Amino acid sequence: MALFSSLTPVFIAIICVLIGVIMKKTNGEQEKRDTKSKHPSRPWVDEDLKDGTDHPLEEEDGEEEWQGFEENIAHVPFTGERYSEAEMIKRSQTFYELLNKRRSVRFLSDEPVPREVIDNVIRTAGTSPSGAHTEPWTFVVVQDPNLKHKIREIVEEEEEINYKKRMGDRWVNDLKRLRTNWIKEYLDTAPYLILIFKQVYGRLPNGKKKTHYYNEISVSIACGILLAALQNAGLYTVTSTPLNCGPQLRVLLQRPANEKLLLLLPVGYPKKDATVPALTRKPLEDIMVVM
Repeated sequence: MALFSSLTPVFIAIICVLIGVIMKKTNGEQEKRDTKSKHPSRPWVDEDLKDGTDHPLEEEDGEEEWQGFEENIAHVPFTGERYSEAEMIKRSQTFYELLNKRRSVRFLSDEPVPREVIDNVIRTAGTSPSGAHTEPWTFVVVQDPNLKHKIREIVEEEEEINYKKRMGDRWVNDLKRLRTNWIKEYLDTAPYLILIFKQVYGRLPNGKKKTHYYNEISVSIACGILLAALQNAGLYTVTSTPLNCGPQLRVLLQRPANEKLLLLLPVGYPKKDATVPALTRKPLEDIMVVM
């Protein structure tokens, strides 16, 4: 009995240690699960700019729906242009030289631009490939001065918050060398603003949702083609992703809920005294790997 009494504190201590170890292990596993479930805090990320492709549409009736595509679309013979090697090299070099002159221009003139040119460059952007040929893009062209100014007010209000609070010191410091800020005069002066919306889903004839596969990538490719078409026409722009402005601009432009703003392009001629940063591009060996 005396021996048992003397060992009791030892047993109690051992039990306490074991309980402590178990609780620590349990808490550690819970913290790991919590860490995995939490996304890093990125307050500068605009919800409109997130790709919704990986998020399947909610099933409205629990069954696979017809997507509105023709079951047996006709196929026709294809004949493309075929150039000699010398002509291919010449054309590729000429096109590179044209696109290498492309610069982001923030000082745009209010000089009028032929509307037909805008129609043609957007028509060109519409030739872009898209997931299952859903063509999930809407190009909103704004030329009304009052509407342009309202867009500027929305953008500048949000951009000031972005620069002062959301973007963080590192991003703001990286932009200082480019001399950018939240003042967007070009939104008033450019003769046209082109706002590119991605359609995250479509609508079937019966009103149900239609999946737009790879909508973010598809619209991004179309934007690239649009930039090349503008350069080819002798027009200039600056690619603008107005963070946290999408919902307000969508309402202002009366766009439906399935459209999210991806890019805003002011389009026009450069001012006579326009300047651009003296930047260089990476050489070919830094951007291409041949296997």
